[in-house]
Amino acid sequence: MTKLNRVMLIDDDENMNVVMKLALETVGGWQLEICLSGKEAIEKVSSFQPDLILLDAVMPDMSGPETLQALRKIPTLSQIPVLFISGKNRDELLEEVKFLGACGVLRKPFNPLTLKDSIQKIWDESQAIHP
Repeated sequence: MTKLNRVMLIDDDENMNVVMKLALETVGGWQLEICLSGKEAIEKVSSFQPDLILLDAVMPDMSGPETLQALRKIPTLSQIPVLFISGKNRDELLEEVKFLGACGVLRKPFNPLTLKDSIQKIWDESQAIHP
């Protein structure tokens, strides 16, 4: 099983990004690349080569689902697990993004102290299905 080390966060909320950086990089020990838009992520993703992408569902310009569709068109990145983060109704969003190939949805707000463990659990489950 591949170890989770490199995470790309795509979220336009800078306050959320500060919390995520503390929870995942400082506390969790993962390398985090933060992008404020889908367009920025598409520009940076090939050079960063993330193990996992955390993707906000609602962003200006390109939504999370639109960003996922654009990322899936990059052949070397088509199998990278994508986990959506959203304040939207989890069940509705989960159905939509699973259809697009996401591995799950993490609902905002979340506990920063348990965030790494929650993500790790979903990562482990996705690796068991698609090693």
